[in-house]
Amino acid sequence: MRRSPTSESLWMRALLMAVGLGFMAVLVLLPMAAVFAEAFRHGWVAYRNALEDPLALAAVRLTLLVAAIAVPLNVVFGLAASWAIAKFDFIGKRLLITFIDLPFSVSPVISGLIYVLLFGSGSLLGDWLSDHDVQIIFAVPGLVIATMFVTFPFVARELIPLMEEQGTEEEEAAIMLGANGWRTFFSVTLPNIKWGLLYGVLLCNARAMGEFGAVSVVSGHIRGLTNTIPLHVEILYNEYNFVAAFAVASILTLLAVVTLLLKSLIEFKFAPEIRAQKG
Repeated sequence: MRRSPTSESLWMRALLMAVGLGFMAVLVLLPMAAVFAEAFRHGWVAYRNALEDPLALAAVRLTLLVAAIAVPLNVVFGLAASWAIAKFDFIGKRLLITFIDLPFSVSPVISGLIYVLLFGSGSLLGDWLSDHDVQIIFAVPGLVIATMFVTFPFVARELIPLMEEQGTEEEEAAIMLGANGWRTFFSVTLPNIKWGLLYGVLLCNARAMGEFGAVSVVSGHIRGLTNTIPLHVEILYNEYNFVAAFAVASILTLLAVVTLLLKSLIEFKFAPEIRAQKG
C-alpha cells in the first residue's frame, strides 16, 4: 500500500517546517534586519540625510529610469518570443530557447565586458559611434543594454510553459471565427497569460533595479551620472560610510519587499481566477 506524501508524522512535519523557517530567517530575515539596523544606527536624521544626498537621489532616479526603459522592452521581447515558441514550429526554435537561457549561465560581469568590447573606444562599432557623437559605454544607453541582457529571460521563461500548457485551440477557434492575428492575441492570448505576465514583469523589474555586475562594468562609476543604487552603495561602503551605504541599500530592500507584497496580494485577491487559468 502506497503512503500519501502528506501523511508524515507530526514531528516530521514540524521538523521540515522548522528547517524551512530556519533557512528563511538566516538567509533573508536576519540580513534584512541588519540592513535597517545599520541604516538607523545614528538615528533618523542621519538616515534622512543619506537619502537626501544629491548623489543618492541621482542614483535613485537613474535606477528608476533604466528599469522604466529595460522592463517594457523585455516585456515586448518576452511576449514575442514566448508566443512564437509556444504557438508555432519553426527552424531554430531550440536555438532561440537556448539563447533565452543564456543570461542564466553567463556571468553579468562577462556580459558587461562584451558590451565594452563591442561599443567601447577602439572597437569597430565604438569608433563609428564616436564619429557620430553617440555614446553607449559610460552612459545611460549602456546601462539599459546591460540591464536588458541580464533580465530578458524572466518574462519569457514565465510565459513559455504557461502558453505551452494552454495549447492553441482557443487561438485556432478565434481565427476560424474571422479574427486576425492581433485581434486573437489581444482578445484570447493576452487574457489567458495576464497573471504569468504580471509575475514576469515583477521579477524582471526587481532584477533590473538590483543589477550590479553588468552595469558596474559599463557605467564607468561616474558619480551623479552613471551610478545606479547598487553602484552608489558600493562606493559608500568602500569609503567606510557604512550608515549612508546601508541607508541607500534599504531602498532596494524596501523595493524587494514591496515586490513580494504585490505578488502575494495579487495571489490572494485573485486566487480563484489564477487557479482556473492554470488549471
